[in-house]
Amino acid sequence: MNELYPIFLKADQINILLIGGGSVGAEKLHFLLKSSPQAKVEIVSESFDDEVIVLAQKFSLPLFKARFKEAHLNGKTIVIAATNDLVVNEEIYERCREKNILVNVADNPDLCDFYLGGIVTKGNLKIAISTNGKSPTMAKRMRQYLEAEIPDDIDELLENLRTYRQTLNGDFTEKINRLNELTKNIIEN
Repeated sequence: MNELYPIFLKADQINILLIGGGSVGAEKLHFLLKSSPQAKVEIVSESFDDEVIVLAQKFSLPLFKARFKEAHLNGKTIVIAATNDLVVNEEIYERCREKNILVNVADNPDLCDFYLGGIVTKGNLKIAISTNGKSPTMAKRMRQYLEAEIPDDIDELLENLRTYRQTLNGDFTEKINRLNELTKNIIEN
């Protein structure tokens, strides 16, 4: 059973630390910035792949060429450990747990407080997909499927629903019932 609780973070309002500048770090950074281009991310690594450098420059993100130190965690809300050194990743995990910082250790579900699942974005609609860490590949395929199936003009529908919602009178329950009635045909078609 998947007991995870999905949340949508305002990544531009929290401090994110990515530790690792190789291919795994590049992948994590790419998908984070694809979903949240204004994310506040600092990247620490002893070396950086070209893709990480390009992304950091494109999004004006600071790169710190250094070995991980506990001081890098100061003021951070979440941490993504993506080094190719299991011992360093475990140390990052332990330091984060001591400081109550949420941490994701790439490719090690046992050392994760959260997973970076598949994300579908169509305008203002955003859907998060998780396999509970069992199969990132399946999350990717589900993302691709939903991206193909959800119409590109979904924002028009969302805007119309927002406008309609603002015209509704009555208590909360009555408004919800009217919106549910209006939108139930969306999945029936």
